[in-house]
Amino acid sequence: MTCKGSKRSASESPNYYIMNNTRYYLGFNIVNGIGPARLDRLIERCGSIEAAWRAGLPDMIAAGLDAKICTALIQAQHTLDLDAELERAEHAGIQLLTREDEGYPAALAQIPAPPPLIYVKGRLEEVDGWSVAVVGTRSPSTYGRDATRRIAGDLAGAGVTVVSGLAIGIDTIAHAAALESGGRTLAVLASGLDQVYPERNRGLADEIMTRGALISEFPETL
Repeated sequence: MTCKGSKRSASESPNYYIMNNTRYYLGFNIVNGIGPARLDRLIERCGSIEAAWRAGLPDMIAAGLDAKICTALIQAQHTLDLDAELERAEHAGIQLLTREDEGYPAALAQIPAPPPLIYVKGRLEEVDGWSVAVVGTRSPSTYGRDATRRIAGDLAGAGVTVVSGLAIGIDTIAHAAALESGGRTLAVLASGLDQVYPERNRGLADEIMTRGALISEFPETL
């Protein structure tokens, strides 16, 4: 099998084209070992994300994928039901944003090798472009706790979105202070959205989704 993929029809809208491509980004994101750099090389080799998903072994090798990743990708091509995966995400209330989507965070798109796909629970808004990251130790001093609460709360109250990682300590304080001030906050998880960690912050995560969002580049494990 070689790179194959249908060309975009003149009757297809840009939005349809992007939505159709989402399934392929989702498929690649489920395959272990295919990060942004490897995916970009395969797309460059094949010409499109759809053609890359349909790539054969010669093109995978030419794009620099090692034997283990080639095996995993070939297996995924034959076993993954991409439509079912899309439906599963929708049923879980997850929004899938690829780097082709207008809603993909502009600041994230500017970093080296941005994640091709992110999972979002809650809502991203245009105002989130005006944001600040607040992260720190899991065992803050009394001064650190008070300073974080004051700074994060004041910023959120002034309309700045507070971004942190939902960990215990400074992260938790920053999220809570932003919510208490009536502002917005985003939590970027180091796991799939089905694995809120620590468990004690599940209630906080639910509250964040009402006035912000949970974000991850990792697929769910359910």
